[in-house]
Amino acid sequence: MNALKKNCRNWARKLSARRNTMKRDHLTQHLNTLLRIKEFSDYCPNGLQVEGSREIKRIITGVTACQALIDAAIEQQADTIIVHHGYFWKGEAAEITGMKKQRLKTLLENDINLFAYHLPLDAHPSLGNNVQFGTALTICNIETIDLGLGPGIGLQGIFSEAKTAKNLAEMLEQTLQHTPLHISAADSRSIRRIAWCTGSAERGIEAAALAGCDAYISGEISEQTVHIAREMNLHYFAAGHHATERFGVQALAKHLNAEFSLSSDFIDIPNPV
Repeated sequence: MNALKKNCRNWARKLSARRNTMKRDHLTQHLNTLLRIKEFSDYCPNGLQVEGSREIKRIITGVTACQALIDAAIEQQADTIIVHHGYFWKGEAAEITGMKKQRLKTLLENDINLFAYHLPLDAHPSLGNNVQFGTALTICNIETIDLGLGPGIGLQGIFSEAKTAKNLAEMLEQTLQHTPLHISAADSRSIRRIAWCTGSAERGIEAAALAGCDAYISGEISEQTVHIAREMNLHYFAAGHHATERFGVQALAKHLNAEFSLSSDFIDIPNPV
């Protein structure tokens, strides 16, 4: 078994060596333009957050730039990591100590680039978390809806056939491999028109209700969300912050593979939230 694993690793390295390489500045320009970062006022810097190797040969994508993802990227001999949740969030302590020091030290010692795209990756019309999530659920007539979360962040659409809340909960669990929390509408209505926004976007629920949606999906839930769902009579599904935001970086990895023949793979670090 060990010999087989060694052969597989050697084969993977040879395959990677045959793939194209790319200059870091070229990738930075491509991603920043593709994801239209100048259009967003965000909670963190979008783009290259930590500078590493100038020559990019192997990319790992993931949801969050946690230590486990960095360690996995090193194991995969990656020189670049692209994530949805990066570093340097507004309001966080500026000191580079403890966990933050260890993460940055590991990246810098291994000459690994870290790119992060937050709202731009939520909102992208073809690669974004939201559109990819809606497509995975086979929602039709997808279009933007103003949920008060920023330009193009929230989406709405319809199911070709009305679903019960149980049907949708089962579909979410099967698609995401994560059990959603469901707050039922007051009249337990069937679901045809639906709005959603991945991640921490439960505050969009009121706008979804006012727009006439039967249900709203996001990643998280707050105490007041329960009462809003009941009193405004729509179903709410908290489907998991991590679970709902795995789509964008995976689509981005596939894009880079197709566009530049770069070795780009997704690594999922399990997260129950």
